[in-house]
Amino acid sequence: MKLQRIGAVGSERPVVVDGDQTYDLSTLTPDIDGAFLAAGGISKTAAALSQGLLSPIDLTGQRIGAPIARPQAVWCIGMNYAAHAAESGAEPPRTPVVFFKTPNTVVGPYDDVMIPRGSDRTDWEVELAVVISRRASYLDSPDAAMKHVAGYTISNDVSERRFQLEESGGQWSKGKCCATFNPLGPALIPADRLDPKDLRLRSWVNGEPRQDSSTADLIFDVAYLVWHLSQYAVLEPGDLINTGTPEGVALSGRFPYLRPGDVIDLEIDGIGRMRQTCRDSADIL
Repeated sequence: MKLQRIGAVGSERPVVVDGDQTYDLSTLTPDIDGAFLAAGGISKTAAALSQGLLSPIDLTGQRIGAPIARPQAVWCIGMNYAAHAAESGAEPPRTPVVFFKTPNTVVGPYDDVMIPRGSDRTDWEVELAVVISRRASYLDSPDAAMKHVAGYTISNDVSERRFQLEESGGQWSKGKCCATFNPLGPALIPADRLDPKDLRLRSWVNGEPRQDSSTADLIFDVAYLVWHLSQYAVLEPGDLINTGTPEGVALSGRFPYLRPGDVIDLEIDGIGRMRQTCRDSADIL
């Protein structure tokens, strides 16, 4: 069972995919958002499926949007794989490095990525993304954290490295918040259907391999991150946590940065695969 949102930008409708069949979720919820998750929407969807209460629909020709409606917060963890920290010229962090992306960076898994005006160092980052199911504040331990996780999806934490590192003023978000800089999808996999501890994650640019690692190499795992963040802020249903990227990005100096026309593929086992084509923002805006 996996959850998706389909349709034109701003008019997406919720669906659930079970095996080879897709079913309309509009009778249960107007959207896959924080309210749906907080109300036990995933378990209600599973029950409706088992009882045959949902109507099948055809996905042919439909755009697939981000699997959750615009989150109220996009939490991001930096340098959470030791090898990526090394290729960035940094020591592995002793505590999670946290930065933000604006919610309007979130786009669908096959939507175009816009190379921003003035960019010469736009980079890709495949990441396991965590979606929060219910409010989390001052959790007692990492063991308690997983009760607050709705599920998992794939995030491309697109970054403009010059904006991030040279024009940042000490913070990273200038290089993280450009339009279309967080493709997400292609589906939300419920937490009880996927173990996040050892998932292979990979990326390609124009068909050439870039990243190939496992979430087993995370410095701070999912449970720790949710617990840790809850000590400093209130996590709300529908919030998104990008857990960090492994080595193999352009920042390493081993690969060229993205240019208009480049195609990025990203994949995580058990979740699926997504693809974006890079476009010059001047051609779209």
